[in-house]
Amino acid sequence: MTPQPSPEAGAAVKAADRAHVFHSWSAQDLIDPLAVAGAEGSYFWDYEGRRYLDFTSGLVFTNIGYQHPKVVAAIQEQAARMTTFAPAFAVEARSEAARLIAERTPGDLDKIFFTNGGADAIEHAVRMARLHTGRPKVLSAYRSYHGGTQQAVNITGDPRRWPSDSGAAGVVHFWAPFLYRSRFYAETEEQETARALEHLETTIAFEGPGTIAAIILETVPGTAGIMVPPAGYLAGVREICDTYGIVFVLDEVMAGFGRTGEWFAADLFGVVPDLMTFAKGVNSGYVPLGGVAINSEIAETFARRAYPGGLTYSGHPLACAAAVATIGVMAQEGVVENAKRLGAEVVGPALAALAERHPSVGEVRGVGMFWALELVKDRATREPLVPYNAAGEANAPMAAFAAAAKKNGLWPFVNMNRTHVVPPCNVSEAELKEGLAALDAALSVADEYTV
Repeated sequence: MTPQPSPEAGAAVKAADRAHVFHSWSAQDLIDPLAVAGAEGSYFWDYEGRRYLDFTSGLVFTNIGYQHPKVVAAIQEQAARMTTFAPAFAVEARSEAARLIAERTPGDLDKIFFTNGGADAIEHAVRMARLHTGRPKVLSAYRSYHGGTQQAVNITGDPRRWPSDSGAAGVVHFWAPFLYRSRFYAETEEQETARALEHLETTIAFEGPGTIAAIILETVPGTAGIMVPPAGYLAGVREICDTYGIVFVLDEVMAGFGRTGEWFAADLFGVVPDLMTFAKGVNSGYVPLGGVAINSEIAETFARRAYPGGLTYSGHPLACAAAVATIGVMAQEGVVENAKRLGAEVVGPALAALAERHPSVGEVRGVGMFWALELVKDRATREPLVPYNAAGEANAPMAAFAAAAKKNGLWPFVNMNRTHVVPPCNVSEAELKEGLAALDAALSVADEYTV
């Protein structure tokens, strides 16, 4: 679709937004949201007719891009047939979505509890783990994000937690591996893995193994910086959980459904959790949907004991029809394979070349369509380009970098001192190269703040 400028319509949209919409994670008077006129594939455009290549995939959910005709048609067909129905009934779209998801989850994660999104999937996974074990505590990592609801945000390990941290949510945080900024003074991935596992097991010992219901990790942390865990770490956590009878929960809300070049990132590591949360890419975000995949042992806990939880829109027919169509598109069009191939053959080498040219790039890391550039002021010392949780003038270098990217027609995903490369998983090679060229130009602006 060719963007058609309509400034007056855009002004009306913007005025209504500013008058009435309360935006998340924002100081309301300090934001200036772009009025979006339309989107298709890997692009969206504003009312001025400016088009942007979306290297954010929305909020890392449009895994098959915007407005895929097969998914749009499936939603239309489901709406004509049955727009909604209560969750206590067996409904075709819901049953089929659950079957298709269970076919792709690792191990025996064959029962699917549907939620409205990722945060409430985390809430219910934690509730299931606590009820299954009879224990109160949950361990989660610093440098993590698990959602904005009360329990999920307390489990989160970044500054978004701080204003809502009750200090009484039964959550204990620990350090997961991240060699570039190691908390364990490691010099190799092997050292980082061994020391991170030792730290986790020591934390468990001092907290009391019999008090811990679950350990929850993002399989590949997303907004925290796309830190692919080193070899052996997740397998080591699995072993620790088995030793102490702790439920192992993997959060695949962002990493799942092709993002890493596998259906689920757990497949990269050959690890099977006890519970796995998903959302976002399950239906490319076309209609809100999330869920928890449950193994046979935990499912059996609730076979003759009522699970005390539910949602009015659990397994909403429109959302599930979109999931069925999305999974079909991904299978038929080789979307997962596309993400894997282009990640290895195009994105990885191109980002490595950018790092060679730009002193502001401290590290490149990622897999599939899930990459991050760590931006630094000083490569030798690894001083971040902006301070941790910077805002206002302290964040000026990142703001300037983001503005340069947008000027070049690239909508970037920036968070603290990182920029993420997370386009749709069915992005074309030509679109990737277009975006990487724009990123190259924007990094020249970041270079101006290096020493």
